[in-house]
Amino acid sequence: MEPSNIIPFEKPKPATLYPGTPMKSDLVEQAAEIVVDPQVLINVVSQRVRQLNTGRAPLVDTLPSMGAADIALTEIIEGKIKVVAEEEE
Repeated sequence: MEPSNIIPFEKPKPATLYPGTPMKSDLVEQAAEIVVDPQVLINVVSQRVRQLNTGRAPLVDTLPSMGAADIALTEIIEGKIKVVAEEEE
């Protein structure tokens, strides 16, 4: 075959349902030591990510490589966000 007839095969990139960068697992593990209930941690992080995405300023110093979830997790780890249980009435 002539080289002009060769078509290079490129490996397809994996399709993902979630745009952006994934959370760093070490941050998740550190935050899980502070907020031990996984459901509460998920809810706190998702609510804070929503706030950050709508324009709220981060409470910690950030790097360009940090996604909104990384910022939220870092805020929990550094004690900038605290989870307080509501008192029953």
